[in-house]
Amino acid sequence: MQTQSDRAEAAARKAPPAAAPRIDPTTVVGWGVDADPENDPTWPMRDRAGDDGPGMNWSRPALQTAEVEILASVEHKARPATMGTSVPPRGLSGVLRRQAFRFSESQWGHWLLLILADRVNTVEGLLDDLGRGRLPNPLVETGVVPHARSREAAAATVIAAGAVLTAAVLLMRRRR
Repeated sequence: MQTQSDRAEAAARKAPPAAAPRIDPTTVVGWGVDADPENDPTWPMRDRAGDDGPGMNWSRPALQTAEVEILASVEHKARPATMGTSVPPRGLSGVLRRQAFRFSESQWGHWLLLILADRVNTVEGLLDDLGRGRLPNPLVETGVVPHARSREAAAATVIAAGAVLTAAVLLMRRRR
């Protein structure tokens, strides 16, 4: 018994190939309106913008010197003139970023590894703050509480951290 899909495929195989219909340009309103450079519809806008025509009419600026590791896409041969150097890749998040840049930007692996590296970098930053003896204030740092009220937010963070620590100690005592 043939399915409807099988019948449709068989009919498509039997049908002659369809020829593309010819279009007469003289019958299409607006066809070739920009073909004559003397009658350019973009002229008033281009005149106001000072655009003197197609193509690049500027010279490439000098490249920024890289003093830290810069991760580059496999799609692009040349680096842009300027790039961010404030946070070079380091730690586990840096390893993940280096792996991500082995993939093309059109592949999911590239973007998923970069997202994962961002999350890992957040945890690394938290551990770095704790290692320096600084208790992070996530309410202010994420913008939930305005900076003007940071003292109250810091107090709330300390109270919350104390409550979590107390609860953890009590749970550990009960398990013994």
